[in-house]
Amino acid sequence: ERWRTLESTGRWHGQILNRKKDGEVHPQWMTLTNIYDEAGRVERRVAMYSPMTDQKRIEQTIWQQANFDPLTNLPNRRMFHDRLVQEIKRSKRSQNPFALLFLDLDRFKEINDTLGHALGDLLLEETARRLRGCVRELDTVARLGGDEFTVILGDLESIEAIERIPRAVLKALAEPFLLSGELVYVSASIGITIFPNDAADIDQLIKNADQAMYAAKQQGRNCYSYFMPAMQDAAQTRLRLANDLRRALGDGQLELYYQPIIDLSTGQIRKAEALLRWHHPTRGMVSPATFIPVAEETGLIVEIGRWIFEQAALQVRRWRQTHHERFQVSINRSPVEFRNQGRLNDRWDDRLKVLELPGDAFVVEITEGLLLDASGPAREQLLDLRDAGIQVAIDDFGTGYSSLAYLRKLDIDYLKIDQSFTRNLTPDSDDFA
Repeated sequence: ERWRTLESTGRWHGQILNRKKDGEVHPQWMTLTNIYDEAGRVERRVAMYSPMTDQKRIEQTIWQQANFDPLTNLPNRRMFHDRLVQEIKRSKRSQNPFALLFLDLDRFKEINDTLGHALGDLLLEETARRLRGCVRELDTVARLGGDEFTVILGDLESIEAIERIPRAVLKALAEPFLLSGELVYVSASIGITIFPNDAADIDQLIKNADQAMYAAKQQGRNCYSYFMPAMQDAAQTRLRLANDLRRALGDGQLELYYQPIIDLSTGQIRKAEALLRWHHPTRGMVSPATFIPVAEETGLIVEIGRWIFEQAALQVRRWRQTHHERFQVSINRSPVEFRNQGRLNDRWDDRLKVLELPGDAFVVEITEGLLLDASGPAREQLLDLRDAGIQVAIDDFGTGYSSLAYLRKLDIDYLKIDQSFTRNLTPDSDDFA
């Protein structure tokens, strides 16, 4: 750590142990300073020693706390910023590029909420240790906070030299974590940007790496993505969409369409699925595949989810009066709603009572991934739905992480088989079983 700090900032100070002529070992305060030549290369280093006093120990503690993360002992956001400044200066002198990696653990919040913060901290400590083992001594691994880490890969002779590091990181993190007897599996999403190819200043480099990391998550996680200029446009589009979406609900731009569900044995329609549509005033119809992820990232999905339930409840009440007394409507609920809503189902119960609707007027559709969190708050909410008489369906079944044990434990009512299994269905196909 001493030499990494000296390389990046040009100066290091701290406590060392020195030996007197009589052999006695005693603490001293040491300050190392780089002296540069006209070309900006390190010409020599000057060391200064002074007695170790209580004041020096206090200064060292304050400096350590200001610049290093207390949990992992990695450089914190402040030290990371200083080292990035120095790496830009060094890259300009040497004409060699460097890479900035942003790393975010996948599903860390679920693990932290399910297993507790103590095991979450152990996971972060072990992650830091594995990351340090994947890079060189001259590289910097920092923790920005939470489960966000950065890596500065300095003094690269070629861009091709980058490739080994993210691969090694993904492989290292794919190994199971044994935390106080609990076996935990995680993965990571990594964004990569290169100086000076992608940007020439710190703020833009950080934005680039963050956007590339977001792209890695969108690609399915447990992978890495290089920054591309098109990501800037995509980020701006997401920002504009988020701003427009905040107004869409109040301006009446959102609408529910209903897709009929047909009983093939009778040809009757006694169920329908509510599908959200957005009529943007200038963009026209915006695809749910485009705006739903934005709604989830910003938390707007919670407010939108309440509106969907209210509209669907009014509609199913009308159909029960005019079409069939046991008509059902299916509505999708985002995992974000389960994580952030606490006892949202209590408010659903209250609204159903006001509308004089039984719970079996609804089927709630959830994703397979939500089953992974079935031991936490999501499980309680799913059981609450069942207690209210509301049925539960698994959407796009077969494409995620389903387990028959989970299906039995949670007493799922319906499985909606993903169309990839049925699109080419014939009696002699592998999908038929």
